[in-house]
Amino acid sequence: MESQKLTGMRDVVGEMLAELGEEISNLVVVTADVGKPTRVFNFSQRFPDRYYNVGIAEQHMINFAAGLASAGALPVVAGFAIFIQRAWEQIRNTVARMNLNVKIVATHAGYSDHADGSSHQALEDIALMRAIPNMNVIVPADVADIRRSFRAVVASVKGPVYYRIGRDYAPPVTEGYDYEFVLGRAYTLREGSDVAIIGAGPILYEALIAADTLRSMGISASVINLLTVKPIDAESIERAARVTGHIVTVEEHVVYGGVGSAVAEIISERYPVPIRFVGAKTFGRSARSVKELLEHFNLDSKAIVRACLEVVKHGDRRA
Repeated sequence: MESQKLTGMRDVVGEMLAELGEEISNLVVVTADVGKPTRVFNFSQRFPDRYYNVGIAEQHMINFAAGLASAGALPVVAGFAIFIQRAWEQIRNTVARMNLNVKIVATHAGYSDHADGSSHQALEDIALMRAIPNMNVIVPADVADIRRSFRAVVASVKGPVYYRIGRDYAPPVTEGYDYEFVLGRAYTLREGSDVAIIGAGPILYEALIAADTLRSMGISASVINLLTVKPIDAESIERAARVTGHIVTVEEHVVYGGVGSAVAEIISERYPVPIRFVGAKTFGRSARSVKELLEHFNLDSKAIVRACLEVVKHGDRRA
């Protein structure tokens, strides 16, 4: 696949929030002193009376947003994914338990903050948020996915949402695909009959490269974009298992409790097939680029190809 100029995911979210502010009069934005790096500062330029910076106090940010939601506002909170986890208890007890309409935009997720190292690289957040009742978890693959989903997430999806995006690294994964965002629906980016690669986020770019490599080896691989990790599209996952007989999951996240675990839960109950997990197994590190980290931690296209070849060797489990 040819490389193209990358547009930062956070930039698009910042632009769309400012646009939504014109349309939704009760939309407010709350941040914990990271308005500029998350790009939600753009909202404050147009709607200063609906923008709140609570300082470096993520727990307070969540509780404050919960109060705003209880009073009839539509709060969007924004922060670095790793530091939002400081407020996990407040997200659980104050937002999710009350099923409040609070949207959490978690930026700099995965390895996207490559230069700052493991302290800033959120690799556990999907697992933490997926475990909370009432919480929706959405992981766009690229800028095109954000343009499809973000407006609906803010304006139409009721209840709490964890919206996970990266920093600047956002290769084109879904540009040119014609589909609309529906909460709980997965999207097939490539049809295949021998193995299904299921993942979420920018790492799907590596999955598409892997599918091309596998095709040159005579192996037909489907690639499925699990844009909504929760609620999960169990029917699409079961169908992929029945059609291909083999599953490989990919995620820019630890393999414990994330996308791979969610997929495994479905197929173990509905249609067990051999499965392999491509994801992180330890903390990150500082590097010159996201690509360097994907290669170092065996999350790149070569690692996905190896996982597919290994799982296919286990035989055909199709009906």
